[in-house]
Amino acid sequence: MDIAENVAGLVEEYRTLLAEADSEASDSLEAILTQEADWTPEAAAHLLRVARENGSFMLRNALAISLSLHIEDGELGF
Repeated sequence: MDIAENVAGLVEEYRTLLAEADSEASDSLEAILTQEADWTPEAAAHLLRVARENGSFMLRNALAISLSLHIEDGELGF
């Protein structure tokens, strides 16, 4: 699977998981991520915070850079 397919698959997975959740209610989203996507509560909270604070423009570029530099897990270790 190439990178584009990998990312597209993740987007669809999260769209399906989060489709009926209240996007304004962090507790609801965190619960779904911990129960359905196997994130720890701390990692789910961090993931949502990063998404909200940075948005897709910044994160898309960060993804491209991390893939170019072969950075998979990062320093936080999630």
